[in-house]
Amino acid sequence: MSKTLLKSLFLLLFSISGASPAYSACEDEAKPQVNWANCDLSGKDFKNSDLSNAVLTNAVFDNADFSGAVLEDADLNFASLKNTRFDGARMSNSKLVSVKAQGASFKNAVLHKSRFSRAELKNADFTGIRANNVNFYDANLESTIFIGARMIKANLERTELKRANFEASILRESVIRTSKLHDTSFIKADLTKTVFDGSDCLGTDFTEANLTKATFREAEIDESVFDEAILKDTTWSDYKRCRASSIGICK
Repeated sequence: MSKTLLKSLFLLLFSISGASPAYSACEDEAKPQVNWANCDLSGKDFKNSDLSNAVLTNAVFDNADFSGAVLEDADLNFASLKNTRFDGARMSNSKLVSVKAQGASFKNAVLHKSRFSRAELKNADFTGIRANNVNFYDANLESTIFIGARMIKANLERTELKRANFEASILRESVIRTSKLHDTSFIKADLTKTVFDGSDCLGTDFTEANLTKATFREAEIDESVFDEAILKDTTWSDYKRCRASSIGICK
């Protein structure tokens, strides 16, 4: 029997039974493992929905609301998330590589081990997030808010952090290497063992920050503000090790 005939019989059987071959549909209800790849669901309300392990690649969710939703292990790579709300969402291990999420809100979301590498996140709001081991490699975080965020061992290497606000955030053991930090605020932040090597810190404010054992090797810090900052065993831009008693000035 020829392959063409077999295919025809297969389709005929499906037609008789009323069934159809499985495929993703943009009208499918919100549920775990749903496949909305390439769908346009702008402005939709997904508050408190369970979308764990969902496939949402290349989809458009501009102005949608995922507040309180479960998006653990979800794949949102290359999605458009402009002005989308994820406030209080659970998003551990989610993939958001190269998303367009300007103005998006992630307030108080759980983002442990999530990946935002090369994402466009200008003016996004990450206030109060819990995001240990989160990856923002090469992302645009200009004017983004991280006030009160907990981001231990975060990767912010090669990021655009101009005018970002990390006031009172926890970034212990994080990597912010070769990044642009013009007028960025780390006021009262915990930056213990954080790596700023090679970063451009023009006008960056570290007032009252804890920089114990942090490193600034070859970083541009001439116009940075370190008023009352703890510089215990901090490695300075010229590789000098600050004394344990250093506060505000590396001695």
